[in-house]
Amino acid sequence: MESAIKTVVTTFFSSSKGKDNLDKNSFKKLVQKQFSGMMEDTNDSSAIKEMQEGLDENSDGKVSFQEYLTLIGYLANSLSQRQCESNAKTS
Repeated sequence: MESAIKTVVTTFFSSSKGKDNLDKNSFKKLVQKQFSGMMEDTNDSSAIKEMQEGLDENSDGKVSFQEYLTLIGYLANSLSQRQCESNAKTS
């Protein structure tokens, strides 16, 4: 678990080039590189823009670490639900 948390943090700061926020281009690259196996539409620029705007709670045009964690939480929850559904089918 510790390594997973370190990966989440390291990935954000690597993608943001050490800054506190991901700009539009950095966010798009992060989504395309890191989440293409978990998410649909990672090659659709308008879908990524819509996702970024949905995460951008303070409307500054950037995704902060806290806003990024909202995405991570959503993805983890979705994966958990799929796992529960899969387990229910095999029971």
